[in-house]
Amino acid sequence: MFLKILSHPVFVNLNFHMPMIVDLSHPLVMLQGENGSGKSTLLHSIHYALRGEKVEGYVYRLDAGGVAIGSSFLFDAEQHNPRTQLELFKDQPEMVEFLKMASHGQVMLSMFRETFPKMGEGTILLLDEPEMALSVSNQQRILKMLKELVDQKGFRIICATHSPVLIEAPETYVINLDRHINRNVVDTDMGVQGASTIQ
Repeated sequence: MFLKILSHPVFVNLNFHMPMIVDLSHPLVMLQGENGSGKSTLLHSIHYALRGEKVEGYVYRLDAGGVAIGSSFLFDAEQHNPRTQLELFKDQPEMVEFLKMASHGQVMLSMFRETFPKMGEGTILLLDEPEMALSVSNQQRILKMLKELVDQKGFRIICATHSPVLIEAPETYVINLDRHINRNVVDTDMGVQGASTIQ
């Protein structure tokens, strides 16, 4: 499966060359890059393409390459924290109690253990920084869960991530957005290791 981006307002502004060819043929893809490199933007763009949505200034072609495109689900760990949406569980008092008591990391793990496995076979799961709030050992746990979703339920998974655990796993295919010249990454004048950045 390949996504060809012919025009995109954000990526043009970041100085990406058009067209962008994004290889999504691997079932477990990691989008890697500095803050501001375009990982979340690309993840959302993939979501729009999978749903066939038209977005102003975004021109694309999606070549499924024989992959059956079923349902897709975009999960942004920052925006979709169930702890901030307790009203969604008003008919599930035990869940509300769990969400009130659990840490952010525990809630994230429950998404991987309880929610994602209930999605249909062949779901395309798009995850924006799924490692947020998770310890290294729990990042290793979610990597195992992601592989199980691919192997047992035929999921295709694309993650925007900073996690070395996810990026360096031999089972994942990494797309590194830092290989492009971006205008939006952190300035080098913020200091270097060993030097104070406090004025």
